[in-house]
Amino acid sequence: MISGFERYFQFPHVFRDEDLRSDRLYELTQLDIEMSFIDQEELRSLIEELAIKVTEEVIGKEVKEKPFPVLSYEEAMSEYGKDDPDLRDDEQEMAYCWITDFPMFEEKEDGSVGAVHHPFTAVEKEHLDKLKQMKNADNKTEFVNQIHAQQYDLVLNGFEVFGGSIRQHRPEIVRTVFEVLGHTPQEIEKKFGHLLKAFQYGVPPHGGIAAGLDRWLQALMNEKSIREVVAFPTTSSGKTAVMDAPSELTAEQLRELHIKVVDEEE
Repeated sequence: MISGFERYFQFPHVFRDEDLRSDRLYELTQLDIEMSFIDQEELRSLIEELAIKVTEEVIGKEVKEKPFPVLSYEEAMSEYGKDDPDLRDDEQEMAYCWITDFPMFEEKEDGSVGAVHHPFTAVEKEHLDKLKQMKNADNKTEFVNQIHAQQYDLVLNGFEVFGGSIRQHRPEIVRTVFEVLGHTPQEIEKKFGHLLKAFQYGVPPHGGIAAGLDRWLQALMNEKSIREVVAFPTTSSGKTAVMDAPSELTAEQLRELHIKVVDEEE
């Protein structure tokens, strides 16, 4: 978006450091979408059309409710106790819903403030004044539940299948967010100065969303484990039996990567 592309989509195969559960693997295939001059409503409309077409025309199952229900994060937590609720009445239903208005920040175990999604998520416009107050407050944790992000998830039958946000394109607000997160102006400039400089030349408003295709298929097929919809899934320890992966690196490869392997006993 910064370089001038108005929109794109891609199907990347990615590796992530995940806590392995019934709906997570180290490897996954995504549908990743980014667009300029887009708002939440337009993006949700596009994804709903895609989700309905895939569910009904490709999978052959009927979507329970159209358009999809929209719940705020607070409503979901209050009514269902989780931010990925299962809205089915019958086990075979395909019940989609949107979750919006996530908190922008969270209090971490050490008492500091962290970003719920990522620091480049746009803050809701009506909460920008609160963000400035938070920046100058001695106790920033008092504000973590008062500032909402333009973040959204699409949930299907209790599984988060799409997730994304509108991005923050105004450099002064990005700087404020990083300062709230505890970065000094010098650290911000060193780590993100090149990006903030690019923002000064007129980055368009933009946003995006991504789907984990494996998890989406798991939800569509009503499977208990994501491993049922993946051709060569890893075990819970991350190993693939049919390919003997991951394999050990040679000493030459380790030198090339400037990595030293140290035994836990040493």
